[in-house]
Amino acid sequence: MVVGDSAVATRRLKRRFWLISLSALLAGMLTLRLGLWQLSRADQKHTLQSDIDSRQRLPALGNQDVLAALPGVDLAHRRVTLRGHWLADKTVYLDNRQMAGKPGFFVLTPLKLDGSDLAVVIQRGWVQRSFVDRTALPALQTAAGSVVIEGRIAPAPAKLYELGASKLGHIRQNLDLPGFALEIAVPLSGYSVLQSGASGDGLGREWPSVNTGVEKHYGYAFQWFALCGLIAGLYIWFQIVRRIFHPR
Repeated sequence: MVVGDSAVATRRLKRRFWLISLSALLAGMLTLRLGLWQLSRADQKHTLQSDIDSRQRLPALGNQDVLAALPGVDLAHRRVTLRGHWLADKTVYLDNRQMAGKPGFFVLTPLKLDGSDLAVVIQRGWVQRSFVDRTALPALQTAAGSVVIEGRIAPAPAKLYELGASKLGHIRQNLDLPGFALEIAVPLSGYSVLQSGASGDGLGREWPSVNTGVEKHYGYAFQWFALCGLIAGLYIWFQIVRRIFHPR
């Protein structure tokens, strides 16, 4: 019985050893693969960031450049200097938007380009809202006549979650450019422009710089590689070193 029990115990220990070894191998391969994947994502983001930076260093586009661009041509992140007239009565205030950690409105106004029927939605900046009357519109200085604005081409503002259907009016949660073009009966470009330059109109323009988040992927890769190393270290210690110095 003693010999039989010893043989059974030995087989159990062997099965346990191979089960632990297989689990450690699979976990190590998985964490290593995830770490390598994060490094590949970092390379992709680094290439994208380099492309964005190079676009922003190019000469600014003017009215004619924007109008002559073929449909489908990607102008994202290009600097622009546009001349046109504000469609001030079409101004929209996007609610629950933050700048420098403060809640308020993003102010968007279409700019009808001189020499064309096309208008571009300009993200003019940020303004604090009234905490007394949430429906009150802030005082806004909008120049009449032809103006020149500087900025960079960007997608429409990110959409925030809202309950129910989107509401119309000056104060809104989100803005859909194609729908807005139909609403105001003015042809709009498929992108917006983040206005830059002096804030003489009282609007904040501390727009965040474009960052694709390369560092985040390096951080994730380090975590996965560290976990892979931990798995390997624990396996070596408990399944090899301890067996050598403390054999059962």
